[in-house]
Amino acid sequence: MRGGPIAMNNQAKMQVKLIDYARDPFEKLYAAFRTCYSVDTPIEIWEKIKAEKISHDKIREFITERLKTGHASPLEQVVFWFGISGVSRSLSHQFVRHRIGISFEQQSQRYVKFKQDKLAFVLPESWSRAGLDDEFSQLLERTSALYERALKAGIPAEDARFILPNAAPTNFQVMVNFAEMLHICDLRLCVRAQWEIRRMVALMRAEIKKILPEIAVFLQPKCGENRMGYCDESLDEWAKCPLGKVRPHKSSLFEMYELHGKRKSRALSEEEFRAVEEKEQL
Repeated sequence: MRGGPIAMNNQAKMQVKLIDYARDPFEKLYAAFRTCYSVDTPIEIWEKIKAEKISHDKIREFITERLKTGHASPLEQVVFWFGISGVSRSLSHQFVRHRIGISFEQQSQRYVKFKQDKLAFVLPESWSRAGLDDEFSQLLERTSALYERALKAGIPAEDARFILPNAAPTNFQVMVNFAEMLHICDLRLCVRAQWEIRRMVALMRAEIKKILPEIAVFLQPKCGENRMGYCDESLDEWAKCPLGKVRPHKSSLFEMYELHGKRKSRALSEEEFRAVEEKEQL
Protein backbone atom coordinates (compact mmCIF):
# COMPACT_ATOMS: atom_id res chain seq x y z
CA MET A 1 0.00 0.00 0.00
CA ARG A 2 1.57 3.29 -1.09
CA GLY A 3 2.04 6.15 1.29
CA GLY A 4 1.86 4.31 4.64
CA PRO A 5 -0.40 5.35 7.53
CA ILE A 6 0.63 8.98 7.58
CA ALA A 7 -0.13 9.55 3.90
CA MET A 8 -3.32 7.50 3.94
CA ASN A 9 -4.94 8.64 7.20
CA ASN A 10 -3.13 11.64 8.63
CA GLN A 11 -3.09 14.16 5.84
CA ALA A 12 -4.33 17.50 7.13
CA LYS A 13 -7.29 18.95 5.31
CA MET A 14 -7.40 22.72 4.85
CA GLN A 15 -10.61 24.34 6.04
CA VAL A 16 -11.49 28.04 5.79
CA LYS A 17 -14.72 29.49 7.11
CA LEU A 18 -15.92 33.08 7.51
CA ILE A 19 -17.01 33.10 11.16
CA ASP A 20 -18.41 36.63 11.25
CA TYR A 21 -18.06 40.08 9.70
CA ALA A 22 -18.81 43.65 10.72
CA ARG A 23 -22.53 44.33 10.73
CA ASP A 24 -23.85 46.63 7.97
CA PRO A 25 -20.52 46.73 6.06
CA PHE A 26 -21.81 48.85 3.18
CA GLU A 27 -23.34 51.38 5.54
CA LYS A 28 -20.07 51.55 7.51
CA LEU A 29 -18.13 52.12 4.30
CA TYR A 30 -20.61 54.72 3.12
CA ALA A 31 -20.45 56.64 6.41
CA ALA A 32 -16.65 56.47 6.48
CA PHE A 33 -16.28 57.82 2.93
CA ARG A 34 -19.00 60.44 3.44
CA THR A 35 -17.32 61.67 6.61
CA CYS A 36 -14.28 62.55 4.51
CA TYR A 37 -16.20 64.37 1.77
CA SER A 38 -19.35 65.78 3.39
CA VAL A 39 -20.18 68.81 5.52
CA ASP A 40 -22.48 66.50 7.51
CA THR A 41 -21.14 65.10 10.77
CA PRO A 42 -20.81 61.32 11.15
CA ILE A 43 -23.84 61.38 13.47
CA GLU A 44 -25.92 63.20 10.85
CA ILE A 45 -24.79 60.78 8.15
CA TRP A 46 -25.82 57.80 10.27
CA GLU A 47 -29.16 59.40 11.07
CA LYS A 48 -29.84 59.63 7.32
CA ILE A 49 -28.79 55.99 6.88
CA LYS A 50 -31.01 54.80 9.72
CA ALA A 51 -33.93 56.86 8.43
CA GLU A 52 -33.35 55.27 4.99
CA LYS A 53 -33.09 58.69 3.36
CA ILE A 54 -30.39 57.04 1.27
CA SER A 55 -31.47 53.81 -0.43
CA HIS A 56 -29.46 50.61 -0.16
CA ASP A 57 -28.99 50.68 -3.92
CA LYS A 58 -27.55 54.21 -3.75
CA ILE A 59 -25.20 53.16 -0.96
CA ARG A 60 -23.93 50.18 -2.96
CA GLU A 61 -23.53 52.31 -6.09
CA PHE A 62 -21.61 54.94 -4.12
CA ILE A 63 -19.31 52.33 -2.53
CA THR A 64 -18.59 50.67 -5.88
CA GLU A 65 -17.42 54.01 -7.30
CA ARG A 66 -15.34 54.88 -4.22
CA LEU A 67 -13.57 51.52 -4.30
CA LYS A 68 -12.20 52.44 -7.73
CA THR A 69 -10.45 55.54 -6.37
CA GLY A 70 -7.77 53.89 -4.25
CA HIS A 71 -8.88 55.75 -1.09
CA ALA A 72 -8.10 52.89 1.28
CA SER A 73 -8.39 54.11 4.88
CA PRO A 74 -12.23 53.77 5.12
CA LEU A 75 -11.84 50.12 4.15
CA GLU A 76 -10.17 49.47 7.51
CA GLN A 77 -13.57 49.90 9.17
CA VAL A 78 -14.97 46.71 7.63
CA VAL A 79 -13.68 43.64 9.47
CA PHE A 80 -13.86 39.88 8.87
CA TRP A 81 -13.25 36.96 11.25
CA PHE A 82 -12.05 33.64 9.81
CA GLY A 83 -11.55 30.18 11.24
CA ILE A 84 -8.70 28.44 9.42
CA SER A 85 -7.46 24.92 10.11
CA GLY A 86 -5.28 22.23 8.59
CA VAL A 87 -2.64 24.55 7.15
CA SER A 88 1.07 23.91 7.51
CA ARG A 89 3.55 25.69 9.73
CA SER A 90 5.32 26.54 6.49
CA LEU A 91 2.25 28.55 5.50
CA SER A 92 1.86 30.11 8.94
CA HIS A 93 5.39 31.53 8.86
CA GLN A 94 4.41 33.39 5.67
CA PHE A 95 0.93 34.39 6.83
CA VAL A 96 2.00 36.06 10.08
CA ARG A 97 4.28 38.40 8.13
CA HIS A 98 1.11 40.37 7.40
CA ARG A 99 1.05 42.67 10.42
CA ILE A 100 -1.05 45.78 9.69
CA GLY A 101 -4.82 45.49 9.93
CA ILE A 102 -4.77 41.82 10.92
CA SER A 103 -4.78 39.89 14.19
CA PHE A 104 -3.95 36.20 14.68
CA GLU A 105 -4.67 33.63 17.35
CA GLN A 106 -2.76 30.45 16.49
CA GLN A 107 -2.80 26.94 17.91
CA SER A 108 0.17 26.44 20.21
CA GLN A 109 2.60 23.55 19.90
CA ARG A 110 3.80 24.40 23.41
CA TYR A 111 0.52 23.92 25.26
CA VAL A 112 -1.17 21.42 22.93
CA LYS A 113 0.04 17.83 23.20
CA PHE A 114 -0.74 15.99 19.96
CA LYS A 115 -1.55 12.28 20.08
CA GLN A 116 0.15 10.13 17.47
CA ASP A 117 -3.13 9.35 15.68
CA LYS A 118 -4.00 13.06 15.71
CA LEU A 119 -0.58 14.25 14.54
CA ALA A 120 -1.47 15.06 10.96
CA PHE A 121 0.79 16.49 8.27
CA VAL A 122 0.48 18.52 5.07
CA LEU A 123 1.89 16.61 2.09
CA PRO A 124 2.57 18.81 -0.98
CA GLU A 125 1.47 17.28 -4.26
CA SER A 126 4.93 17.94 -5.70
CA TRP A 127 6.30 15.10 -3.54
CA SER A 128 3.77 12.70 -5.06
CA ARG A 129 4.56 13.90 -8.58
CA ALA A 130 8.24 13.28 -7.91
CA GLY A 131 7.48 9.77 -6.61
CA LEU A 132 8.90 10.61 -3.16
CA ASP A 133 5.65 10.57 -1.18
CA ASP A 134 6.51 7.19 0.38
CA GLU A 135 9.80 8.49 1.77
CA PHE A 136 8.06 11.67 2.98
CA SER A 137 5.38 9.63 4.74
CA GLN A 138 7.85 7.21 6.31
CA LEU A 139 9.93 10.06 7.71
CA LEU A 140 6.87 11.75 9.20
CA GLU A 141 5.66 8.42 10.63
CA ARG A 142 8.99 8.04 12.46
CA THR A 143 8.77 11.67 13.58
CA SER A 144 5.27 11.07 14.93
CA ALA A 145 6.37 7.94 16.82
CA LEU A 146 9.39 9.71 18.31
CA TYR A 147 7.25 12.68 19.37
CA GLU A 148 4.90 10.31 21.23
CA ARG A 149 7.85 8.56 22.91
CA ALA A 150 9.26 11.91 23.97
CA LEU A 151 5.99 12.89 25.69
CA LYS A 152 5.76 9.51 27.44
CA ALA A 153 9.36 9.93 28.62
CA GLY A 154 8.35 13.17 30.36
CA ILE A 155 9.81 15.61 27.84
CA PRO A 156 7.60 18.73 27.96
CA ALA A 157 5.51 19.41 24.86
CA GLU A 158 7.40 22.70 24.41
CA ASP A 159 10.61 20.65 23.96
CA ALA A 160 9.11 17.66 22.14
CA ARG A 161 7.86 20.05 19.46
CA PHE A 162 11.45 20.72 18.37
CA ILE A 163 11.28 17.67 16.09
CA LEU A 164 8.02 18.69 14.42
CA PRO A 165 8.55 19.80 10.80
CA ASN A 166 7.11 22.62 8.72
CA ALA A 167 4.64 20.01 7.44
CA ALA A 168 2.92 19.93 10.85
CA PRO A 169 -0.50 21.60 10.63
CA THR A 170 -1.77 24.53 12.64
CA ASN A 171 -5.04 26.40 13.20
CA PHE A 172 -5.90 30.10 13.25
CA GLN A 173 -8.65 32.45 14.22
CA VAL A 174 -7.99 35.58 12.20
CA MET A 175 -9.45 39.08 12.34
CA VAL A 176 -8.63 41.13 9.25
CA ASN A 177 -9.94 44.39 7.85
CA PHE A 178 -10.89 44.84 4.22
CA ALA A 179 -7.92 47.08 3.38
CA GLU A 180 -5.45 44.42 4.55
CA MET A 181 -7.46 41.69 2.83
CA LEU A 182 -6.94 43.58 -0.44
CA HIS A 183 -3.18 43.67 0.23
CA ILE A 184 -3.09 39.97 1.10
CA CYS A 185 -4.87 39.11 -2.14
CA ASP A 186 -2.52 41.40 -4.09
CA LEU A 187 0.42 39.23 -3.03
CA ARG A 188 -0.98 35.80 -2.25
CA LEU A 189 -3.30 35.31 -5.24
CA CYS A 190 -0.37 35.98 -7.55
CA VAL A 191 0.79 32.74 -9.19
CA ARG A 192 4.27 33.38 -7.74
CA ALA A 193 2.89 32.77 -4.23
CA GLN A 194 3.29 29.28 -2.79
CA TRP A 195 0.41 26.97 -3.71
CA GLU A 196 -0.81 26.43 -0.13
CA ILE A 197 -1.19 30.06 0.92
CA ARG A 198 -2.63 30.86 -2.51
CA ARG A 199 -5.27 28.17 -1.98
CA MET A 200 -6.08 29.44 1.53
CA VAL A 201 -6.48 33.06 0.39
CA ALA A 202 -8.61 31.94 -2.56
CA LEU A 203 -10.91 30.19 -0.06
CA MET A 204 -11.01 33.34 2.11
CA ARG A 205 -12.01 35.32 -0.97
CA ALA A 206 -14.67 32.75 -1.84
CA GLU A 207 -16.14 33.06 1.67
CA ILE A 208 -16.38 36.86 1.37
CA LYS A 209 -17.86 36.53 -2.12
CA LYS A 210 -20.76 34.47 -0.71
CA ILE A 211 -21.99 37.35 1.43
CA LEU A 212 -20.49 40.50 -0.15
CA PRO A 213 -19.99 39.84 -3.88
CA GLU A 214 -19.92 43.59 -4.67
CA ILE A 215 -16.67 44.11 -2.77
CA ALA A 216 -15.23 40.63 -3.37
CA VAL A 217 -14.62 41.59 -7.02
CA PHE A 218 -11.82 43.86 -5.76
CA LEU A 219 -10.04 40.93 -4.09
CA GLN A 220 -7.65 40.09 -6.92
CA PRO A 221 -3.96 39.53 -7.54
CA LYS A 222 -2.19 42.87 -7.92
CA CYS A 223 -2.31 42.64 -11.72
CA GLY A 224 -6.13 42.51 -11.67
CA GLU A 225 -8.14 45.20 -13.46
CA ASN A 226 -9.48 46.39 -10.09
CA ARG A 227 -5.98 46.63 -8.58
CA MET A 228 -2.82 47.87 -10.38
CA GLY A 229 -3.87 46.36 -13.71
CA TYR A 230 -0.34 45.33 -14.66
CA CYS A 231 2.42 42.97 -13.49
CA ASP A 232 5.37 44.45 -11.59
CA GLU A 233 7.31 41.20 -11.22
CA SER A 234 10.33 40.39 -13.39
CA LEU A 235 9.79 40.02 -17.11
CA ASP A 236 10.76 36.33 -16.90
CA GLU A 237 8.15 35.66 -14.21
CA TRP A 238 5.50 37.56 -16.18
CA ALA A 239 6.25 35.46 -19.26
CA LYS A 240 5.69 32.23 -17.28
CA CYS A 241 2.40 33.40 -15.76
CA PRO A 242 -0.89 32.24 -17.39
CA LEU A 243 -2.25 35.75 -16.78
CA GLY A 244 0.61 37.21 -18.81
CA LYS A 245 -1.51 36.75 -21.91
CA VAL A 246 -4.15 39.17 -20.60
CA ARG A 247 -2.22 41.49 -18.23
CA PRO A 248 0.54 43.87 -19.42
CA HIS A 249 3.99 43.97 -17.88
CA LYS A 250 5.22 47.25 -16.40
CA SER A 251 7.99 47.38 -19.01
CA SER A 252 5.33 47.65 -21.73
CA LEU A 253 3.85 50.68 -20.00
CA PHE A 254 7.26 52.36 -19.83
CA GLU A 255 7.81 51.60 -23.50
CA MET A 256 4.52 53.29 -24.36
CA TYR A 257 5.52 56.30 -22.28
CA GLU A 258 8.88 56.44 -24.05
CA LEU A 259 7.13 56.35 -27.43
CA HIS A 260 4.24 58.68 -26.72
CA GLY A 261 5.17 60.70 -23.65
CA LYS A 262 6.12 64.35 -23.89
CA ARG A 263 9.29 63.83 -21.88
CA LYS A 264 11.63 60.88 -21.63
CA SER A 265 11.54 58.76 -18.49
CA ARG A 266 14.69 58.81 -16.36
CA ALA A 267 15.82 58.60 -12.74
CA LEU A 268 14.69 61.46 -10.49
CA SER A 269 17.50 63.80 -9.49
CA GLU A 270 18.05 65.72 -6.27
CA GLU A 271 17.55 68.93 -8.26
CA GLU A 272 14.03 67.81 -9.13
CA PHE A 273 13.26 67.00 -5.51
CA ARG A 274 14.49 70.46 -4.52
CA ALA A 275 12.37 72.10 -7.24
CA VAL A 276 9.28 70.41 -5.83
CA GLU A 277 10.20 71.41 -2.27
CA GLU A 278 10.67 75.03 -3.32
CA LYS A 279 7.42 75.12 -5.26
CA GLU A 280 5.45 73.56 -2.42
CA GLN A 281 7.37 75.59 0.20
CA LEU A 282 8.33 72.45 2.10
